[in-house]
Amino acid sequence: MSHLETPDVAEQTQQRISAFYEEVSLAQERALILDYDGTLAPFSADRLQATPYPGIPALLDNIRKTTNSRVVLVSGRRAAEVAMLLDLGEIEVWGCHGLSRLHGDGHYELKDIDQETARRISEANELLREEGLSDFLEIKPAATAIHWRGREGSAQQVARKARRVWSMLSSREGLELSNFDGGMEIRVSGISKGGAVRTILAEMGRHPAIAYLGDDQTDEDAFAALRGRGLSVLVGKKARPTLADVWIQPPAGVAAFLEGWSAACGGAS
Repeated sequence: MSHLETPDVAEQTQQRISAFYEEVSLAQERALILDYDGTLAPFSADRLQATPYPGIPALLDNIRKTTNSRVVLVSGRRAAEVAMLLDLGEIEVWGCHGLSRLHGDGHYELKDIDQETARRISEANELLREEGLSDFLEIKPAATAIHWRGREGSAQQVARKARRVWSMLSSREGLELSNFDGGMEIRVSGISKGGAVRTILAEMGRHPAIAYLGDDQTDEDAFAALRGRGLSVLVGKKARPTLADVWIQPPAGVAAFLEGWSAACGGAS
């Protein structure tokens, strides 16, 4: 049994969350920041079929409409893809780990990438295809993800080929190879969910109430960025080493957290 799964820690988790709700109830500004896959939606071998857990969109919509809360999605996916899957109309989404931003009014931003970095990613894409990985690729702005979820029998071989491509690049300057649950990604270095969180913090007042919910290793940067400034929540079926403050299980734990947030804000039930 993990130390996060002991009865004492479970009780401490509830106490920590309850204390945080007190902060939420008193705050003049609030931000609820959430990862998508594994947090609001179960993983799916077909990325475009990864619809949210039942009831989650309604809870988020209620928070948006009845509480003074800024609701933000931060994902490794394209921003527009997250908005489509969540299907809540116009909503703020940071996509590609913070490289792009879809504002609530529909305005879209993409960080500038220099030509040499873009050329290196194109080179990586060509080499990945030459390795026979075309069916595993998700081409994104300034990044390429190599997915094997649903095809775990191929994972070791695919990962080996991806690492070989990484070693074959004429230059890796400005790029990084990172792991995520169910794949690997070649992307622009220095772009992370933590950067998105720091920007959101900078845009808000002096003492906002902020929570970040995420499940993956890519969410650890966000947990670190929020340390001492809000509540970071690891979402997962099992506990694991993390920088998060507390751990909850999906989907019931996520639904309960959203309900508690709404109640703390005095929102409609």
